[in-house]
Amino acid sequence: MNRIVVSDDIKSQRADMFIACELGSISRSNLKNRIDSLLINSEPSKLSRKVRKGDIIEYSLTKQIETEFLPENIDLDIIYEDENVFVINKPEGMVVHPAAGNYSGTMAQGIMYRLQGEKTDFPDDNRPGIVHRLDKDTSGIIIAAKNSRTLTLLSEQFQNRSASKTYLAVINGHLPRKRGRIETLIGRDKNNRKKMTWKTDSGKNAITEYKVLKKWKDKSFVALYLKTGRTHQLRVHMLSMGTPIMGDSVYSRKPGSGGLMLHAYRLKIKIPGISGMSDFRAPLPERFKTAVRYYSDMD
Repeated sequence: MNRIVVSDDIKSQRADMFIACELGSISRSNLKNRIDSLLINSEPSKLSRKVRKGDIIEYSLTKQIETEFLPENIDLDIIYEDENVFVINKPEGMVVHPAAGNYSGTMAQGIMYRLQGEKTDFPDDNRPGIVHRLDKDTSGIIIAAKNSRTLTLLSEQFQNRSASKTYLAVINGHLPRKRGRIETLIGRDKNNRKKMTWKTDSGKNAITEYKVLKKWKDKSFVALYLKTGRTHQLRVHMLSMGTPIMGDSVYSRKPGSGGLMLHAYRLKIKIPGISGMSDFRAPLPERFKTAVRYYSDMD
């Protein structure tokens, strides 16, 4: 059974809408077809029931058996590996988990291939030890565990925010200060479930800190520090400041053709068996180097 505690910012919302928003990758109709059991505060419930802050939702879904995701020998850019973890530099365009429309070539399947023959005890074979995710068009660092104990230890660090992530981005326009902090609610856009928005009164608190590294005529090169981990947080926060990330086909009116200019550059996290915090960095992709040279020459 999966378990979710309804957060304090939810006043009243249908259970199916809440669960779908939490999962992010499932529609309400798909949820209805796949729900196997649903308990709210330990009582059998319907998806139409309203949930409120503090409610405990327990549910299970039937597996999507129509598609079998198989291990694939994919050339992963592995920055670091030991008996407990992979640290991978994900390229732009690679999908992390298999899903509708992306049944092969995913990072998860590449990890599955490398774990063949090893004893694993993960609850979901299609998400082998993957602790966090990056959007398809975002490049950079992802860490994956090789066993459930390590998965738990890494996940706890993301939840209690002792792990830290730094992103690099090229944005349209200029932020108001050299350094700053953005704090808003972020929730699912009611008009487009594929998008998130800060224009909500029922979202989750989201905090991003930023530092301007370079400023050009109408673009900026910035470092972004995630203090919370909401879906599309950096893309939404940059849009909320009137400075959408270049190449963002979802949140920018004029995305351009150079790809999403967002890169997970640095991860600081405690690895089992290693004293102190490990500090991993993913090299700056060529599309960033090209953009920095181009806008610097134009200035």
